Amino acid sequence: MSISKGYKTNFQTLSRAFAEDHVCLMECTDKITKKKVVVICAVQMVGEEYEMVPFAKMFDGNPYEELDPPNPDEPPKPRKKK
Repeated sequence: MSISKGYKTNFQTLSRAFAEDHVCLMECTDKITKKKVVVICAVQMVGEEYEMVPFAKMFDGNPYEELDPPNPDEPPKPRKKK
């Protein structure tokens, strides 16, 4: 699996927000599960108001137990052209 352009763009935006100290953690409610989740947000000013832009959900458990790293022996799959 290759990382999509949208994810890369969001990562660049989030990196800039961290560099400018315009990030926060915020507790939200997952619309599907109704459980509380913690999200990483970029913070921007819209007029006189702060706007929180969610970018990522934090893990509730141990990410090392939930994820496997990519297999270096497995070649990446070609992306489908649109």
